[in-house]
Amino acid sequence: MTRKFIDCREFPSDTHCSVAIAADSEDELLETAVQHAVSVHKHADTPELRAAIRGMIHDGTPPEHAMPPGAASGAPEGVRTH
Repeated sequence: MTRKFIDCREFPSDTHCSVAIAADSEDELLETAVQHAVSVHKHADTPELRAAIRGMIHDGTPPEHAMPPGAASGAPEGVRTH
């Protein structure tokens, strides 16, 4: 099973969030990432947020250094940055 991750460093924010979350399953990662987005970045837990976060998930583990915002694995179109 390939680990999955999401990395807040890929997205510009006023808080310069450096959290990267990894899990063995996409569902577990999604739930944790949604909790982070809601509690830290004040997003509403909506189907649209969940779909956007699901689109930000990568295979593997977070890199030591973040990709620049807007890079190939950056935020999907229509996703509000935090």
